[in-house]
Amino acid sequence: MKIYIAGPITGNANYEDEFKEAELSLKAQGHTPLNPAKLPEGLKYEEYMHICFAMIDISEGLFLLPNWKGSPGARREFGYALKNRKQIYKG
Repeated sequence: MKIYIAGPITGNANYEDEFKEAELSLKAQGHTPLNPAKLPEGLKYEEYMHICFAMIDISEGLFLLPNWKGSPGARREFGYALKNRKQIYKG
């Protein structure tokens, strides 16, 4: 199953480790993680969101990191995933 990882990146000094840990856990369970923390730096916020929504479109599920509610982007991704009937998993 393709699963998108959602959580805070902006202002989160530990985002790389948090997303990598989730990615490795999902891989160990046989899933294909879609990790937005691997996107290149230098894009505008809405450009990132456009790419992230496209990643959610091709996924079957959304994995929410424990601290996801503190992220406006992750909250948008959650709403988008719900609207598009994706399975939701919480870490």
